[in-house]
Amino acid sequence: MSPLLVLLLAASPTVHRAELVTRSVDGVRLAIREVRPARLRPGVEPIILLHGARVPGIGSFDLSVPGGSLAADLAERLGARVYVPDVRGYGRSERPAAMERPPGESRPLSRSHEVVRDVDAVVRQVLARTGARQVTLVGWATGGLWAGHYAALWPERVGHLILLNALYGGSAVHPMVGPGSSIADPKQPDRLSPELGGYARADAAALLRPWDRSLGPDPATRRDPAVAEAYAREALASDPESGATSPPSMRAPLGALEDSFLQASGRRLYDAVSITAAVLLVRGANDFWSRPEDLQAFAHDATRARSVRVVEIPGASHFLHLERAEAGRARFLDAVAEALR
Repeated sequence: MSPLLVLLLAASPTVHRAELVTRSVDGVRLAIREVRPARLRPGVEPIILLHGARVPGIGSFDLSVPGGSLAADLAERLGARVYVPDVRGYGRSERPAAMERPPGESRPLSRSHEVVRDVDAVVRQVLARTGARQVTLVGWATGGLWAGHYAALWPERVGHLILLNALYGGSAVHPMVGPGSSIADPKQPDRLSPELGGYARADAAALLRPWDRSLGPDPATRRDPAVAEAYAREALASDPESGATSPPSMRAPLGALEDSFLQASGRRLYDAVSITAAVLLVRGANDFWSRPEDLQAFAHDATRARSVRVVEIPGASHFLHLERAEAGRARFLDAVAEALR
């Protein structure tokens, strides 16, 4: 099916937004937001931002509050078209039928080998729409797994690959999601618990809890409260069934958690040796998800990459792109701009 422009949103003075849809090779309907600057800069690759395991694309990258839209900031600063998709099971994209049933009736949904089909559909639409030969993929957390996995399978379509706080499989030790963690099988600690269902629900408090823990005793010095409120609000609004529970809660597939468990156990779901893009690996020094060993292992394996640059941002957290400029966001934007210059 050919891509379809479904809605043109009201334009701001600096960026224009449009909503697009496309379908994956296996027929899954996918939603994409285009964020386009008022003035395009010739020769800049279109940028695709891939969200992580729980909050879909708009909540992660295009909040309507100051400092909450990485998509708009990149579009304005670089003069590039920026695309914010939701992969299968998330936000405005089609959900597996199993997500309409109790979670215990299915195994973890939206695994990486499926999501790369979604990334491929988005990349193909973006290339057709812009006339570009390659794209820049930016993946945050589990979005980094999907971006890297895709870049290893279709290296000719990815000119730049930017991974933010992403696992790779550099160590078998991870207290949160690795062997022996709460999601491991108690009888076989290096195996995922068979009790993990297809998806999980999260209310606003659950969405903000890991972020709150990483901010220290005075969260407002690192994070604008308006951004946090918009993040939780947009996440809940992304699921039309969020009002079915009290308090409201959104559904998120758990395939990303299963894949992350494998990576946190030292297993690599793709091999970076196939990647030919210019690579930027960014990690907040206080990130609870990625590990220094992940960056080291990726850089070691990516022998065919055009270049590999590693940036660790002191004091920065897992959510650094949504925090205040001085908390790591400005440093991240500078690193991306330098990589794409």
